[in-house]
Amino acid sequence: MKRFLLLVILISACKSPTYEEKGSFTTLFETSGGTQTPTYEEVIDFYIELAREFPEINIQTMGETDSGYPLHIVSFNDDGEFNFSKIRERKAVMLINNGIHPGESDGIDATMMLFRDLATGQIEIPKRTVLVAIPLYNIGGSLNRNSTSRTNQNGPEEYGFRGNSRNYDLNRDFIKADTKNARAFAEIFHLVQPDVFIDNHVSNGADYQYTLTHLFTQHNKLGGELGNYLHTVVMPSLEQSLEEKEWDVTPYVNVFNRTPESGFSQFMDYPRYSTGYTTLWNTLGMMVETHMLKPYKQRVEGTYELMRSMIDITEKERDTIKMLREKAFEAYRQKDMYTLDWAIDTTKASTLNFKGYEGEQIVSEVTGANRLKYNRERPFTKEVTYRNYFSPRSEVSIPEAYIIPQGWWNVISRLRENKVEMREIGQDTVITAESYRIESYGTRNSAYEGHYQHFNTKVSSSVADVKFRKGDFIVPTDQPALRYIIETLEPAAPDSFFNWNYFDTVLQQKEGFSPYVFEDIAKELLAKNEDLRTEFQSKLEEDEAFAGNWYAQLDWIHKHSDHYEKAHLRYPVFRFGGPDPGND
Repeated sequence: MKRFLLLVILISACKSPTYEEKGSFTTLFETSGGTQTPTYEEVIDFYIELAREFPEINIQTMGETDSGYPLHIVSFNDDGEFNFSKIRERKAVMLINNGIHPGESDGIDATMMLFRDLATGQIEIPKRTVLVAIPLYNIGGSLNRNSTSRTNQNGPEEYGFRGNSRNYDLNRDFIKADTKNARAFAEIFHLVQPDVFIDNHVSNGADYQYTLTHLFTQHNKLGGELGNYLHTVVMPSLEQSLEEKEWDVTPYVNVFNRTPESGFSQFMDYPRYSTGYTTLWNTLGMMVETHMLKPYKQRVEGTYELMRSMIDITEKERDTIKMLREKAFEAYRQKDMYTLDWAIDTTKASTLNFKGYEGEQIVSEVTGANRLKYNRERPFTKEVTYRNYFSPRSEVSIPEAYIIPQGWWNVISRLRENKVEMREIGQDTVITAESYRIESYGTRNSAYEGHYQHFNTKVSSSVADVKFRKGDFIVPTDQPALRYIIETLEPAAPDSFFNWNYFDTVLQQKEGFSPYVFEDIAKELLAKNEDLRTEFQSKLEEDEAFAGNWYAQLDWIHKHSDHYEKAHLRYPVFRFGGPDPGND
């Protein structure tokens, strides 16, 4: 049972006295002249006081994090309704995430001021949009405050650390969900079911004139009318709105260790990232990326104005957004194929009138090698190629259902946390199903976010009668979670559960053979099976290394016999395409 708890907490010893004594809800960011950001405790206390004072604001605790502290959501609704089932009937929902990287604290401060200004009537109150914010997502990282870890960043004076309490980068964890944070986020996401999602960040990389950059989820990947609408309506509307406020904005500058003039591509947000995850439910997602070298005050103010502009767009476009999202869900129900991976479309590109700084290679006084140096005394505006169109790299047919043996409880748990509809098989049965064999894959040589992740996974498939037990799970694809199901259960998908090591036990052969025993068995197998004998002889003639390796020869014969274990390299999730086996 979910916990929907309105926080009623007495003023704690760690509370900033500003809110209690002055009653003005002035933030630390403001009283410090735009140089400081509050602690986790001060952030939560601020929202508790807002919720006490204003019935339009509600704060709830939602799920535990690795830090031991719960996540919160703070909602603003002008009519005081906070039942999301009722809210979705009449209004759009915008979810704002802050502090996923607590050193990138711009959104934390901007959202505090945004909610305060809405509650006090200092800015126009949306009537068709409900705002929901996660005040500070990476609590563990926020508690690890310092003034040095953001080496390239211009303020604030003190901030949190990128890694969470277990040193995970939470913006690589949404699909694999190693952390309690990610599981709590899933709970929030499926409660709120946002139409629009904003994740506030600060960039690294090149130097340029902009304070603000936007990183919308890749529009071809979002797909169909909804993706085109994001690309041709929402993004241009945001850019125009900010231009009218005299805030320049450009797409996220996906460039490192070189200047942007030669062009750059749109960042592909796979489901490990926040907007890649939210896209799986056809949510319009974007990351705000302020520029690290701009003053902190300027970055926070820009984030504030960008969020205001997105609220205005959502308010105006509420009906269209909801209609296109529903059409997107229906369109996926009708599809036969699903794109697993994407590549830059080299036949299409956009042109940006990009505002940068001249860069040059000079001799480093530290290393003696050439180094990149930007000259802020030499600003420019140039046409720059922006490669923001992608085309399918690989596709897969969509089955009617997947079947997951109950022993893979860790996978089943992740699906349940994401509200995937499934049912148990009622009795032991035999089902004609498609199975995959893992033919090849690469593996990272060094640890990445707690994993030695696989990539370039290739599979072969076959259809056979498979025995399933009572209690195994059937996962139909005709449901809103279709995209999540395919992205996690198809092993060739870049962020599949296979590639994130959920199924590594099938990669290890459990039974082998003693050569001195198997020699006689191998001789008998070759004598009895002419096809096997012919294939073996051909391999000896064609493969010199094989011909010179007696153990490889015995192993080959073993793997072509009934003695070889069927579980080795067999992917344990099955695809079903025929009549529904049901529970008979």
